[in-house]
Amino acid sequence: MDAPHFIWQDPDWPAMRYDGAVVGAEVALARRAQGVVEGKLSALGFDQRRTLAAEAWSQEAVATAAIEGERLDLLAVRSSVARRLGVASQPGPSVPRHIDGLLDIMDDAVNLAAAPLSHERLHAWQAALFPTGYSGMSKIRVGAYREHTEPMQIVSGRIGHEKVHYEAPPSSMVAAEMESMLDWFNHDGNGDSLVRAALAHLWFETVHPFEDGNGRVGRVIIDLVLARDSGETSRLMRISQGLLAKREDYYIELERAQSGGLDVTAWVVWFVTQVRAACEQAALIIDEAMAKGRFWRTHGDKELSPRQRKVLNVLLDAGPGGFEGGMSTKKYESLTGTSRASASRDLSELEDWGLLLRAGNGRSTRYYPNIPGWDLRAEAAGRSA
Repeated sequence: MDAPHFIWQDPDWPAMRYDGAVVGAEVALARRAQGVVEGKLSALGFDQRRTLAAEAWSQEAVATAAIEGERLDLLAVRSSVARRLGVASQPGPSVPRHIDGLLDIMDDAVNLAAAPLSHERLHAWQAALFPTGYSGMSKIRVGAYREHTEPMQIVSGRIGHEKVHYEAPPSSMVAAEMESMLDWFNHDGNGDSLVRAALAHLWFETVHPFEDGNGRVGRVIIDLVLARDSGETSRLMRISQGLLAKREDYYIELERAQSGGLDVTAWVVWFVTQVRAACEQAALIIDEAMAKGRFWRTHGDKELSPRQRKVLNVLLDAGPGGFEGGMSTKKYESLTGTSRASASRDLSELEDWGLLLRAGNGRSTRYYPNIPGWDLRAEAAGRSA
């Protein structure tokens, strides 16, 4: 087994430092992106905002679990989130207790963001992730910090070929280290909130206080800080989804910060950059929601059949270019269970009424939503060429 890359050195955490000018420049970009999101969000109605929040929350839950290698049923997660937010949704599969537990702690972080972060609250969060007291086939300590005497090591790789990335502080030090972190978190109000989220996550992950669940709890701490900072807007900032997309970089940057002394400039800049990217993605999602809203307002007078409305919703939900290959007669048949003749007639009607644009001819004919700015006509022409 490789030697540990970094072993806990008991740093003076409150003395963490970073280059204010370098970090400040990235924070300014992130704040600008956040302001765009807030501005666009204000143009949406309550139901639209709630629907977007429900989908973002569902995707975040799936992503934070996926970072740890756990696959959640997205339909089950959506069903539970819809019930919590009062969003109309089709009934989904039953939700396992550990999924509800994850959603509970994410909800707690946002709805009770102003409440102090305490040992008891962290214990409750971790316990909610493991309602049976087991992680997989292994019994673990839940609702309390770790107590085992062997070193807590962060490893990757198959058995016999593990790589040790980091060795956390011994269990005997965890309570004291967490007391220091919570004292800083609850009483030191200095610095930008985005920077505080970066520092809090790094500090928590470095102490690694629990036997399991540290990654998910650590990312919920991020949710809490962002909710304190931006309230409702934070629901749309899919931080975990972005971290999942860059999981390797995420681990590398954490490892570098844990092994690089008290100067954490590189980590803070990298983290704030991910927040900015999340805001930019949220702005695009809001744009799509606004485009869909305009689409239905424009065509509200059309007497659509249930199957036509279903297919249009599928295309609109996929977003610009999201429904690969466009809508064909064969796909329409499959989605609606109708005959080829009916599918062809339905699609022709939608084109004649101006709801769809057609590209290609014969068997290559494809249909796309008629929404300015989605540029699907050019895309369709390119695919059929």
